[in-house]
Amino acid sequence: MTYAPFDQDLFGPLASECGIITSSKAGYDEFDVEWITSQGIWLCNTTNAIVESTSNMAIFLTLAAVRDTYRTEQTLRNGAWASVLYPTHDITGMTIGIVGMGKVGKRIASKANAFSMRIKYFNRRRLTDEEEALYSASYCDSLHTLLSVSDIISINCPLNDDTRNLISTAEFAAMKDGSYLVNTARGAIIDEDALIQALESGKIARAGLDVFCNEPRINSYFQNSDKVICQPYMGGVTQEAFRLAEIECLENIRAYFRTGKPISPVNDPSALFLKE
Repeated sequence: MTYAPFDQDLFGPLASECGIITSSKAGYDEFDVEWITSQGIWLCNTTNAIVESTSNMAIFLTLAAVRDTYRTEQTLRNGAWASVLYPTHDITGMTIGIVGMGKVGKRIASKANAFSMRIKYFNRRRLTDEEEALYSASYCDSLHTLLSVSDIISINCPLNDDTRNLISTAEFAAMKDGSYLVNTARGAIIDEDALIQALESGKIARAGLDVFCNEPRINSYFQNSDKVICQPYMGGVTQEAFRLAEIECLENIRAYFRTGKPISPVNDPSALFLKE
């Protein structure tokens, strides 16, 4: 169950007695940060809890999309065998383009290195030379450059006004023919109508999607197409991630009561009048 959006209608009755709101998720696009800040309330996310589980999901979807596991599993379940299938590809040696080189993006890079993939990335801030060497990652100075050289594109940036529909018709046109797209970030970063056109045309061979627009009432195309490997927003849904999220939430609350400031705030209401 979700109570989103998290805004004045939900938190209004609590605002006068509330000093901190902490979320167990990394993304905070469902929160009205401006209003929460105007009330002198800290808003925190959990920056570490889902890194391992979400990066694992991204690698799983990468493998599933490239190896066409949906079609092969359906073939077996329908009573046929490998002789009716065509060879797919190994991800070894492929170039993965990571859009958003934060904590999740870096973990994906580390795991992609284990498959001897080539790592390209686009990020609002270039990594240091030391970080690039650590992840064997090469920086692309524009999104379209990244898309044009990548066999697999992994979306790992936050959703905000700048990234909504970041991947749309022009971006798909910039991609290699027959490339693969993986999204474990937020559905609205991708223009879904443009994605469907790219899948139908073969511009995108297959997509691995853990997130969608209008969840849970997602576009039925993605549920029915054998070109899409779907997950119902399960990237961070592991017992280990839940436990880490609970710890991070409690650490934020403890830091707030001890020091007046949480560990991982996404806003800064400290300049405003603080409630007694």
